Amino acid sequence: MPTYVYEAKDAAKSCNRCRGSFEAVQKIGEPALSKCPECGADVIRVIQAASLGRSKTDLMYRAKRAGFSCLKKVSNGEYEKAF
Repeated sequence: MPTYVYEAKDAAKSCNRCRGSFEAVQKIGEPALSKCPECGADVIRVIQAASLGRSKTDLMYRAKRAGFSCLKKVSNGEYEKAF
């Protein structure tokens, strides 16, 4: 299930939990929270950057460390070792 981040619309009318931000684990089909579960203040869902995993460079480094060879394409049908 995805984790969503929420924060208070009005910091003056919020508790310590929602004043900064808090996370809520919800199903994708569930509606977004509109109130803080602790104090009842109005909250909004904050857009967060997605976690995409590791970079291609890290993948090549791990392959080399494991003893594999990575190939890169030089031209049509021709490859050479990348490292």
